[in-house]
Amino acid sequence: MSNQLLNELLDQQLYSRRKSQQWRVRHAIGLLDSTHVELYGRRLVNFASNDYLGLTHHPRVLEAAREAVVRCGMGSGGSPLITGYSLEQQAAEAAIARWKQAEAAVLLASGYQTAQAVVQTLAAAVKRHGPGGRFLLDKLCHASLIDAAGGSGVGFRVFPHNHLGKLERLLAAAPEGQLQVVITESIFSMDGDAADLAGLAEVKAKRPFVLVLDEAHGSGVYGPAGAGYAAECGLESVVDIAIVTLSKALGLAGGAVCGSGRFCDAVVNCGRAYIYSTSPPAILAAAAVAAIGVLQDEPQRQQRVRGLARRVRRALLDKGIAMCPGDSPIIPVILKSEHRAMEAAERLRDQGLLVIAIRPPTVAANTSRLRITLSSDHSDDEVEALIAAVSPLRFG
Repeated sequence: MSNQLLNELLDQQLYSRRKSQQWRVRHAIGLLDSTHVELYGRRLVNFASNDYLGLTHHPRVLEAAREAVVRCGMGSGGSPLITGYSLEQQAAEAAIARWKQAEAAVLLASGYQTAQAVVQTLAAAVKRHGPGGRFLLDKLCHASLIDAAGGSGVGFRVFPHNHLGKLERLLAAAPEGQLQVVITESIFSMDGDAADLAGLAEVKAKRPFVLVLDEAHGSGVYGPAGAGYAAECGLESVVDIAIVTLSKALGLAGGAVCGSGRFCDAVVNCGRAYIYSTSPPAILAAAAVAAIGVLQDEPQRQQRVRGLARRVRRALLDKGIAMCPGDSPIIPVILKSEHRAMEAAERLRDQGLLVIAIRPPTVAANTSRLRITLSSDHSDDEVEALIAAVSPLRFG
């Protein structure tokens, strides 16, 4: 009876997704290189990947991975506090900390896990504090951060996207002595716009709080040697804790917490997502060190992807398509309805271009879109083909 009831509930849930044009399916993609895939026997130009700098297939990164896998094998063999913390992981954490100009870093197996570990560590501190505390999150923060705050056992509020007036009012209304933790992204994953870091610095000077900055989509693309958006703005000192993912511009997988040595020690001792999970393998750690080296030695990759982003934005604006300002390689083309977004993605595939339709619940209702992402490895001809294919789409 219980199994039958479960199946009925699942059928209802899945039917609802289908009816609302929110049904998801997985497509097994053959990865050909940093900007091309094979899908159902067709070669497509990939404008859907987060590999902004083409490092997934960079020779230096691949060679570092080959050497590590021969030396250390595929897996780490255990959680970090048992046998899973390798010399390679230690070296990667030191390299990440230097790159991000932080006292220390802790490497984890995924960005989602990193977000969980950061919030869990902060929640453990808040629970020891008599007046307590709470998390204040930008509405467009990644789901991993929203989920972590919701499951932390600590109060949290969500403020409207980049609405610093509302944030300041929430801070002003906080009980005396309560610890306030503000969480935001530097470059937002679906809209490609930036946090107002200068504004946050001004608010923080008036009403102190702990700032957690998710640099998942800022690292690699912005700042000297890709150190991130805060480094680009010269506001690293405003950030107390930074989250880095290795799965975007670094072309790998995994994530890292960057902060003070004290906070990183607390993650090792209080971050349940870190303590109770198998460590990332040595192959990933060695590749991360190599990828950071490429960022330092090949700044032209960063310059090119941002130049391409400006070019695509200008071209689409000239065609009357609304664009958010900036030069992030994430370019949303809002089509509003789920059906229109799916139709547009299919039309682009017919022209040899892979662009994914993003629909609720990933984005808000009536904001379904194409999420275009650019790589420094895209050719000029491929970018022109993208502009020509997107320009005639139906909007509004």
